[in-house]
Amino acid sequence: MSNHPAQEGSLPSFDQPEIGSGDPRRYEQLTQLRLEDPGAVQRAANARTRHPGVVYGRQNFILAADHPARGALKVRGDGQAMADRKDLLDRLRVALQNPAVDGVLASPDVLDDLLLLGALDGKLVFGSMNRGGLSGLVNEIDDRFTAHNAEALRAVGADGGKMLTRIHYGDENTTATLEATARAVDELAARGLYAMVEPFISTTRNGTIVNDLSTDAVVKSVGIASSLGASSAYTWMKLPVVPQMERVIAATTLPTVLLGGDPTAAPDEIFSTWRDALALPGVQGLTVGRTLLYPEDGDVAGAVETAASLLRDGSN
Repeated sequence: MSNHPAQEGSLPSFDQPEIGSGDPRRYEQLTQLRLEDPGAVQRAANARTRHPGVVYGRQNFILAADHPARGALKVRGDGQAMADRKDLLDRLRVALQNPAVDGVLASPDVLDDLLLLGALDGKLVFGSMNRGGLSGLVNEIDDRFTAHNAEALRAVGADGGKMLTRIHYGDENTTATLEATARAVDELAARGLYAMVEPFISTTRNGTIVNDLSTDAVVKSVGIASSLGASSAYTWMKLPVVPQMERVIAATTLPTVLLGGDPTAAPDEIFSTWRDALALPGVQGLTVGRTLLYPEDGDVAGAVETAASLLRDGSN
C-alpha cells in the first residue's frame, strides 16, 4: 500500500485483507483519500462493473453490514464485536472474494469504503435507508430515514435500498415509519430500483423493543409490508427464518430473501434451517451479516462457503 498522497483521477490499490491483523494503519490510505479527494467515491462508483442482474432460480447471496449505523454492535455475547471498522472491512472483503457472494447491503459509510477498496465489481449493491431507530433509543420505533435515499442510490449505481419496518401496535411512531417506508418504496420504484422491505411485528418487554418471531406474527408483518407504496413492482421481502416457514412464504408472491439476525443457535442448526427455507418456492436467497462475518470459529471464508453451498444456482 502506497504512502504517497492520492492523485485525483486515480484510485489506489490496497493490500489483501487479513482478519485479526494488528496493523492499525492498514486502512490509513482510505482516510487520506477521503480527506484529499472526496470525489473518489463517485469515480469508484462510476467505474464499477455492475452485477449482470437477478434471475429466478439462481438464488442471490448478499452480505449485510449496516448494523453499526443503528448502534447494534453485538454478536452473540460480545457487545462490541462490530465496533472495529477495520476488522469489519477485513471480514467483508474476505467474504466478497467468494464468487458465490453476489453483493452487499450497507450503510453509506461502509458502502463508500467498499467502493474505494474496489470490492464491489460485479456485485449487487443495496443501501440501508432508515437507521434512525437506534437500538435502545427512547423513541426507537421512530425509525427515521437518516442514511441512503433513492436518488443517492441511483447516483452510485446501486440496485436498491433496504428499509427496516417495525410495526409496534403500542407505539404511535409506527404510523410515521410505515408512511416513510411507503414513500421510500415509491421513490425507489420511480428510479427502477428494488425496495427490500424488512418487516417485524415488535413489542416492548421489560423496557426493550423485541421482535415477535412467531409464525403468525411474521405472516401478519408480510401482509402489511407487501402493500406499502403505490406499487409493489420493485418490492422484495427480507424475512427471518421461523418455524413453519412455508406459511410465511405462502403469504406473498414477492421475491423473498432470508435474514440471519444475531446468531444464538449452533452453526449447524442455523445452516439447517436456512437450507430448508431456501428450498421453498419464491425464496431468492440470503441477506446475512453477523452469522457469517463473525462465526464462532473465526473462519469467515469457511462460513461463507458453507452458506453458498446451500443456494440454488439455477441448475440444482
